[in-house]
Amino acid sequence: MKKLIGMILAFCLIASTLLPASAVDQLLKSDFNKVSFAKTIDFFDYVKAYALLHGMKKPSDNWRAYVYLTYVNKSGLKMFYAGLCNISNGMVDLSIPLQTLMLYYKTQNKSRDIIVSSSFVMLMAFNDTTQSKFPNSPDVNDNLWASLSLGFNLEHYFSNASFPALTSKTEIYPLKHSEDGLTWTWGMRYTNLTAIWWRTFIREDNHTYVKLPNVITTYDELTFNYTLEIKPDENKAVLRQDHTIGRIRNLWHFWGWFIVPLYNRYNSSGCYRYGKKISNETVYDFLQRHKIKMSVINFQTSVVLERKTYCKSTSGENVTDRDLMIDSTISTYCDDGEKVFDTNFGVKENYKLFNYTRDPTETEYEVYKAITRTCEIHGIAQNSELLKFHNSLLKYLPLVIAHMRPELFQKAKETITNMTKAKYLYIISYPNYSGFRIEHDPVYTAYIASPPEEGGEADKRSPLLGFMTLVAVAVTVIILVILALAVIKLLKRKPESET
Repeated sequence: MKKLIGMILAFCLIASTLLPASAVDQLLKSDFNKVSFAKTIDFFDYVKAYALLHGMKKPSDNWRAYVYLTYVNKSGLKMFYAGLCNISNGMVDLSIPLQTLMLYYKTQNKSRDIIVSSSFVMLMAFNDTTQSKFPNSPDVNDNLWASLSLGFNLEHYFSNASFPALTSKTEIYPLKHSEDGLTWTWGMRYTNLTAIWWRTFIREDNHTYVKLPNVITTYDELTFNYTLEIKPDENKAVLRQDHTIGRIRNLWHFWGWFIVPLYNRYNSSGCYRYGKKISNETVYDFLQRHKIKMSVINFQTSVVLERKTYCKSTSGENVTDRDLMIDSTISTYCDDGEKVFDTNFGVKENYKLFNYTRDPTETEYEVYKAITRTCEIHGIAQNSELLKFHNSLLKYLPLVIAHMRPELFQKAKETITNMTKAKYLYIISYPNYSGFRIEHDPVYTAYIASPPEEGGEADKRSPLLGFMTLVAVAVTVIILVILALAVIKLLKRKPESET
């Protein structure tokens, strides 16, 4: 009996220490049956395991991608989010702000299965030229700088100079929900973010960049906050994406070569060259003098089972693969006219700009209008060299659709995160900038079918209750096995002879 109690206690102790740890670090198929989950995993480990089970080609063993995942499964809506913490190919470790959202639901009027995906691609600095096609928005005739962290070995070129690492710190805002489970919040913040501004040229047939950097910048932060509000009574779900582009704290400008690179370093106190102050021109003065403006680039796509989709602006123009100004909203429709999704830029068309030189506390701000437009897809998307780290991760994210809706997986795997097959790329630009902090928040609306009846109590159980149930079942099985063995032993024992 003592041995039995000892076995039970040992099992309980092992289960209580090991089961939660494995659930934190691994993405499991059973996770997608839960009401919600949030965890940080090496996404390539998940991809390798999936590839092994399904006979697919797996990524290189050197690749690592630590990704923060959140999932909500409520009232007929399934929301999956992936935020990249850092990525490595065995040679370089990078912090690339990559954010992807996927929404799966049945459409409001005809209950069709749909997945809508939206991804943040990059920051792009620009200034207008006299030939600009779209004033205050980056286009093919402007001076463009793609603000990205790539695996670029700066020491190879600048062995005597000290630059910040390309790996920043990431902070996770945990998944939380309201008491009724209809409002959810989460997010991610990249701090001390170092990015290289790659001089970029968009041509009709391709998208190219100059391989030596023009500028290296350090941003205070780049933050993404999300609020998902499910409204079953209105048959819709509203997702707000609030983002903050922190002020530029340091900027290195490379302006020439003479045996060694010639560069100036700007910060809030002035301009320096090789450690010596040469002027009082600050980083904000420098950006204002060159009329530098900032923008963000995103792409969005959608897949409907047995249907096609198209996207139109408020004025009725098809926005796919076109350069068009957007005054308010881009709506997604099924090919028979059913509206299934809105991306609304008019609800929050203004952004806040915090002037650090006037108010170092960054509590006061001015309000300006953001400029939104769509752009031709291939000019940006087909540059595999510039976006190689993005594409290395994005191409595997559709694997989660196999757990959310297997029938959609085959149709979605080649399109849902493939930038070249996006329904549209959109650019939000901020003409008033000067390197100061920006806050802005576009709004997404999904038109969902009436929710099915909520599942039984199993859907609402807490992780602790589920774990205790597992332990109880295991203990019961152990006891029954031991009792069965004891009974069998008694039945086999020979009866003693009578006196």
